[in-house]
Amino acid sequence: MKFSDLGLSQPILRSLDAAGYQSPTPIQAQAIPQVLSGRDIIGCAQTGTGKTAAFALPILDRLVNSPKPSGRAKIQVLVLSPTRELAAQIGASFEAYSRHTTLRAAVVFGGVSVQRQIQELARGVDVVVATPGRLLDLMKLKALSLADVRVFVLDEADRMLDMGFVNDVMRIAKAVPKTRQTLLFSATLPENIRSLANSLLTSPVHVAVDPISSTAETLDQSVYFVDKAEKRSLLAWVLGDLKIDRTLAFTRTKHGADRVAEFLQQRGISAAALHGNKSQNARQRALDAFKSGKLRVLVATDIAARGIDIDQLSHVINYEVPNTTESYVHRIGRSGRAGASGAALSFCDAEERPYLRNIERSTRVQIRVVGDHPHLPRNKPAGEVSQGAPSSQRDRQRGSGGRRVGAGDARRGGGGDARRGGGGGNGPSRQARGGHSAGRARVDEQIATLEREGSAAGAQAPARPSKPGFSNPRRRRSGF
Repeated sequence: MKFSDLGLSQPILRSLDAAGYQSPTPIQAQAIPQVLSGRDIIGCAQTGTGKTAAFALPILDRLVNSPKPSGRAKIQVLVLSPTRELAAQIGASFEAYSRHTTLRAAVVFGGVSVQRQIQELARGVDVVVATPGRLLDLMKLKALSLADVRVFVLDEADRMLDMGFVNDVMRIAKAVPKTRQTLLFSATLPENIRSLANSLLTSPVHVAVDPISSTAETLDQSVYFVDKAEKRSLLAWVLGDLKIDRTLAFTRTKHGADRVAEFLQQRGISAAALHGNKSQNARQRALDAFKSGKLRVLVATDIAARGIDIDQLSHVINYEVPNTTESYVHRIGRSGRAGASGAALSFCDAEERPYLRNIERSTRVQIRVVGDHPHLPRNKPAGEVSQGAPSSQRDRQRGSGGRRVGAGDARRGGGGDARRGGGGGNGPSRQARGGHSAGRARVDEQIATLEREGSAAGAQAPARPSKPGFSNPRRRRSGF
């Protein structure tokens, strides 16, 4: 199938050709015709399957083929995103797909000058991509109007609720016209997302290309059992294999991300931390350095990693095993995207073993245990049997008189064989279950307060928020 078979107009097809797009992904093939027809959509697909294009392309197509409002452009499309990075990525996609049209898009989020955003909006835009907190700030400042919105999009809706944005989302939904098209896209569809969809969408079409809580078949998943105190040393040992040249490592907390990044820097491994306490400029610098290959390791929290779009990310490391299957699927989905191969490594201590069992049960995948590495736990998990490792890995473990080998020794003594196992020592083993500087000071104090509250809510939000109650106002679906 080609994009031209989906009914997209020539200006959009020209933009796709310029971007190198050849054929639609499954989520795009299913969603684009439905969005073009004006239907409300609930879309569920794994990270990296092309969800952004699945809604951006048909939305732009409908705008191109609709009568243009007289005078200055008015906001006809509103896209909500949970994080700054994801908002920036979506905005870049809209810009790329609309390059052969006269449509204009703006991206607004906290951590940067609000005055510049106000000035951009004042010039007139057709599409606004926003984080909930900054959008509410701009609404209070009367810097924009949502009265002409025809399409309302919630992207990464599951993370939006995890971060505590449910009330903000409902306030924004009340500000857009009831006659509209609503699209909800999410990596997972837990019960609270279904409840939210019932309150905002009308007779939606369900589009899903993978079962909920499924993992990509192209990913090599492995687990390293290790004592908690030895995780940093294990990470350095794994990274002793220089073939692992671009790795995204996940920690549970912001402080933990900082500590791991600092440890790796001390070991001579280029690394940086990415989390909500960093300024927007610092986060962008870290992302740019990682994408360009100047950094080998980016250590991130779950929330900050939303929206990271990096080609050829070969390895994802769960420095700490997440306590929900949804988070695990989203983390490892950063590697092995769009059918490419990749590797996901998890470091599991004794307290995290129940999380691992739950992940295996939910994904119906037995994660391969790496039984030979120099930081095995003092108490082996039940049923875990150490098997032989590749010769290169045994050499690393035995080359210094049997002592544990750190990253520096690994560099001198040769890297472990990660080519077959996705990262340091994974031979045949038994399967087991188991800012913005000065400009910031000039921002309205009300805006700063709201952003701090939003950041705190995101950091403290539980992985599975309790089911909220939603109203279900009746409304009509729009037609362009």
